[in-house]
Amino acid sequence: MYMCLCKGITESEVRAAGRDGIVMPSQLKAKFDLKCHGCCGRCAKNIHEFVEVAAQGAGSSCPRL
Repeated sequence: MYMCLCKGITESEVRAAGRDGIVMPSQLKAKFDLKCHGCCGRCAKNIHEFVEVAAQGAGSSCPRL
């Protein structure tokens, strides 16, 4: 499922970031460039959703299909 339509960011990409240790809001904003101009800003406002999904990825030992 897409978490950000403007940038085309999917849940699986955010989970993969979590597996790489990227779970803090500032890290996720930097990795996915969530503060860009011209975007709707929804993903930056709802960064907690990105954190939850990244944390799920960090907690899993194998990738989900």
